[in-house]
Amino acid sequence: MLDNLESNYNCANAGDDLHQLKQELADLRGRGAEDAASQEMINRLENQISFIMNKCDINH
Repeated sequence: MLDNLESNYNCANAGDDLHQLKQELADLRGRGAEDAASQEMINRLENQISFIMNKCDINH
């Protein structure tokens, strides 16, 4: 997970960052953990992915 995403995010890093975030999300979902901490992490990862895709105008 990325520590800090801000409006000045560099879209040149989007490919690598999205790959990493999506991998982390898949791994977390694959574990099937449904506790509050895991759900919060899933939400945070989904938000980071959405932020990068919107900021960098990526349609997937």
